[in-house]
Amino acid sequence: IRSVAACVTAVMLGSYLAFAQTAGPNMSFFITSAGPGNGANLGGLLAADRHCRILAAQVGGSPDRVWRAYLSQAPQGQMPAINARDRIGTGPWYNAKGVMIAKSVDDLHSDSNNLTKETQLTEKGTIVNGRGDNPNMHDILTGSGPDGRAVTGDTTCNNWTSAGAGSALVGHHDRQGGGDRPTSWNSAHASKGCSQANLQATGGNGLFYCFAIN
Repeated sequence: IRSVAACVTAVMLGSYLAFAQTAGPNMSFFITSAGPGNGANLGGLLAADRHCRILAAQVGGSPDRVWRAYLSQAPQGQMPAINARDRIGTGPWYNAKGVMIAKSVDDLHSDSNNLTKETQLTEKGTIVNGRGDNPNMHDILTGSGPDGRAVTGDTTCNNWTSAGAGSALVGHHDRQGGGDRPTSWNSAHASKGCSQANLQATGGNGLFYCFAIN
């Protein structure tokens, strides 16, 4: 009897964990549960997009979704600057639990969006540690100004290829903390550096936002 009960419990627990790791069918926004692990060196924009796709696929995200990282990029050679807001489609966007976080690009960058610590979930549907949690990971890489556009100077750790020198603009997903704009989800302050250790020292972990453009 005990063996049967143990088996039933194990099956129920396994089913619960599988459910907990499965994205809702409408998921079109998440914070990465983990970065590539090399600080702000994400391998560039396209590699960051690929990281979004991989994480979404791991939780059963729709294969028809096209995922983009919410990251700006400075001008490079003959290439103009790239704005994060121009990469992510038109909305609306929903988290892994099916909750709308913004209905449009303008709404996303306004005071009426629904971006809070409780709604800005990972692809697994989990809440990211914020200010007051241990460890604090509320610094989210964006390289963007409050309007979602690229700004002057190196605010992208050499266009997301440096894990050493440089700095990146980060937002606070929990909308609190320090910096020039502590309540900004996408442009709170500059990071201490680009390495994993420096990102962690200033309250981050190399995480970034992912949006589906369709």
